[in-house]
This record gives sequence, structure tokens and C-alpha cells, in this order.
Amino acid sequence: MSQVQEEKNDITHVESNIGDLKYDAVGDAAAKGQIVTGYENLGIIQTMLKFKVAMAICFAATFAGATDGYQIGLNGNVIANDGFIKQFATTTDSDGNPILAASVLTAIGSIQSVGQIIGMCTLPFVASRFGRKPAMFTLWLVLALSVTCETVAKKWQVWFVAKLFSGIGVGSLQFITPTYVTEISPARIRGLLLVMYNFWFSVGSFFASIALQSMFTKDPYNYKTPIYTQWAHIGLMLAIYLCLPETPAWLASQGKADKAKKNLKFIYRDVPDFNADQYYDAIVSGIEHEQEVARQLHRGNWYDALRGVDGFRTIVSTWALFSQQLLGLTLFYTYASVFFSAAGFDDPFAITCITNGIQLVVIVLVAISVDRIGRRNICCGGLTTMLVGITLIGIVGVLPNRGKAANSLLVFFCCIYMVGLQCSGSTGWAYVGEISSQRLRPYTAGFAAALSCVMGVIMNVLVPYMLTVNEWNWGLKTAFFYLGLGAPFAIASWFLIPETARLTAPELDELFENKVRPWRFHKTKTALQLAVEAQSS
Repeated sequence: MSQVQEEKNDITHVESNIGDLKYDAVGDAAAKGQIVTGYENLGIIQTMLKFKVAMAICFAATFAGATDGYQIGLNGNVIANDGFIKQFATTTDSDGNPILAASVLTAIGSIQSVGQIIGMCTLPFVASRFGRKPAMFTLWLVLALSVTCETVAKKWQVWFVAKLFSGIGVGSLQFITPTYVTEISPARIRGLLLVMYNFWFSVGSFFASIALQSMFTKDPYNYKTPIYTQWAHIGLMLAIYLCLPETPAWLASQGKADKAKKNLKFIYRDVPDFNADQYYDAIVSGIEHEQEVARQLHRGNWYDALRGVDGFRTIVSTWALFSQQLLGLTLFYTYASVFFSAAGFDDPFAITCITNGIQLVVIVLVAISVDRIGRRNICCGGLTTMLVGITLIGIVGVLPNRGKAANSLLVFFCCIYMVGLQCSGSTGWAYVGEISSQRLRPYTAGFAAALSCVMGVIMNVLVPYMLTVNEWNWGLKTAFFYLGLGAPFAIASWFLIPETARLTAPELDELFENKVRPWRFHKTKTALQLAVEAQSS
């Protein structure tokens, strides 16, 4: 193969002669919105060392996710606290002990998911019109209102309102964080930085369990102190949001070239010989290509995220998270302490701490490996592991005269389940941010996350009835419900979820536009990859 290089319009063209075929690799890539920036061949460690400031910015943005995990972990499990039950009890059990009626538990659990849907379906319009940072400040305000209501609540109706605000804020946080990180992070380490969101989510959830466990052993009727600790998260979150820059991708989409280049120089100021103009041109090229494709298809509205190829991308974005709901996410996350109480454990918070600790270990392993071995195998393997775990838990549930040995097995099987949950969850939230096109990213991410929450609402209605003694009282047999519901989705994931590691947004556009089979993404060379190979050969 011979090569001839020439300068044309400030873009290096590489012409390759293969027999009588003359192929301009770089020109073809540029026509598809894919510009060679010179960083495509960097290894993972090299990229981390070269883009340290960008990493720090993404790290700070994902750190705010700890608020998400802490709120969900605290609010889902505080309902098993004796003091909380005494304060908000609405009825009594057969022994005359105060309890929260299943209908009240359902209302509290469901309204948070309803709030998440509201946040995920409304804030994308703020993020698209006004920018990612204004969207962040909006969700912060809603979360502050939520904690305020929790702090003063003395009736379950006020707690109900707090959960609505919490859901709106958390739902907004869940879609805007992957969106922001996707637009800031270098492609080579995007997976690691996206997974950090789930890591901090798990850290927040873990410390919520620790706080509740501490209250359980020292002051079982004290549920207020863990609530007060949320103010520290809220304050730190605001400080982080004040320091974050707006994403150059959004600024470029609005035609704000000077501001975009200024932010590029800030984000990548530690990169030697960084060319902000070239990097900006690469972003604009991808955006313009998407807009041209949209014009050809007569599409240019937000609801394009729900139809055609972009509609399929929304389905792919949500598949892992939606499947988690059908495999028992609500049972083992939102109602973990209630589930373990129903299973007969005297200290349900301790078991919750164990399972949360396992998740932290798994998430670190996922973060280390997600850019090296890719997302697809981790995600689909995680959903399959959840399926295995839920099956084993159900089997334990039908054992007669279950004793200590069976309970030990139950904890072990729950740990297996949590390994799968964390693998699929970490990569699932990454897919929410990176599967979509740049043009529709906030809408695709928001709607994808909202679809999973719609199922979350349904599950929050059903689970309290499944677990409450006065209602269906299924106990561990609840696992079989999720086994039948989730198995088809876990299996289908292997046919729907693609590999996105190391691919830029324009490269993903090309693969989706060409309708490449999801399981062949990692085997298909994009125009950019061919251009890089042509330049280096």
C-alpha cells in the first residue's frame, strides 16, 4: 500500500492505492463528521496522564452522584427504622404494633419514581435550551427543597411531598450527570469516568446504610440525624456545580464558538500543544453531520429521540436499566431492609451494609476494566448474573424449615445478585450518556432514564404488597416473580446492547446510521478508525 499526503483546507488527507482503487480515508471520515485529532492512538494510561484536568472535572461532576445514592438509600431504608415507623405509622399489625400500611408505603415509594420521571422528562428541555449547568442548578434547588421537607416532616403526607421533590431532583441528576461527563471526557477513558457516577452513587448508598445501622444499634428511634446529614451533601454539591465549566459540545451546538474554545482551553489546559481550534472543528463537524442527516430525513424536533434510528438508540440506552427493574432492582435496593426483615433477619440494616460493601468492590473492578475490555460483556454478563442470583434466592425461599445455613446461603446469593446489579448498573448509566447523538443527547438520556423509572413506579406499587405480612406476604418467593418477568430481557440484552468503548459520538452515529448489528459494533471499523490506520501506516 502506498500513501500520498497533502494539505488541503488544514486537514491532512491520506490517499491509499489498493490496486486501481484510490481511497481518501481522512476525507471520507471528515465527510461523516469524524475528524482526526491526533489523540486516537493513546492508551488508557497515556490518556489519563495527558487529560488530567478533564478527568478531575468529570470526577467532580460524578461525585455529586453521592447525593443521589445517599438519598435513595436513606429514604428507601429509613422506613424500617422504629422511630420513623412510630412517627408516621398509620395502622397496627396483628400484635398491635404500629406499622405503615402497605398503601402508604406504596404511595411513598411510588411518588419518588413519579418524581424521577417528571425530572427526566422536563429537565432535558432546560439542558438543551439553556445549557447543562443551568440544568444542574435547577435540580440542586429541587433537592434542597426535598431535604427541607424531610427535616420538618411530622406527618407522612409531608414526607410524601419530600419524596416527590427528591424524585424530581434525583431523576434530573441521573440523566444530566452522564450527559455532562460524555461531553467532557476523552473517548479513550469515557467508560471509566461514566462508571464513576455509579461508584459515587454506591458510596452514597453505602453510607446511608451505615448511618441507619448506627442508629439501629445506638438509638433505634432516632431517624432524624441521618436526614440532617444530607445537608452536607447538598452544600458540597452546590460548591461543585459552581466550579464546573459548561460543556464545549453544548456551546458549539448553540454557535457560541468563542466561549466553546475558551472552555476547551480550560478543560484541556494541561495537554501539551493542545489545538482548541482543531478540537472545536471536530465537535462542530460531528454536529453538522447529524444536522444534515436530520434534514435529509425531515427531522429536527426533540421527539425524534422516540422514532426511527434515534428511537432505537433510546431503547438501547434504557435497556440495561429497564431490565434491572424487571430483575428486582426495587426489591433489593429501595426495599432492601424491608425485604431482609421479611426474610427473618433480626438486623436487616447489617445485611444491607454487607451487600452495599460488595457493590463498592465490584464497581472499582468495573471502573478499572470498562475501557479495556468494554461495556457490552460487563453489562450483559451483569444482567445474566442478576438472573442467576434471583433464581437461587427463590429456591432458598421454598426450602422448608429454613435455618441459619439457609440464611447464610441467602446472603451469599444476594451478594451474587449484587455483583450482577453493579456490573449492569455501572455500564447501564454509561449507556444512558453515550449511546445518543449529540443533537438529541439530553432528550435521549432523559427519556431512556424515564422509561426505567416508569417500571420503577409499577414495582414500587407492587413490592410493598409482596412483602407486607398483612397483604400478599410472598417473602422470598417474590424472587420467582422477577425470574419470570426479567429472564426474556436479560437474554435479549445480548442481541441489543452494543460495544461503545473508545468510540466517539460521530463514530457511533455512523454505526447506528448504517444499522450495524449491535453485537458487531466492536468488529466493525469506522471511517475514523480507517483514517487513523491510513495515517499511521
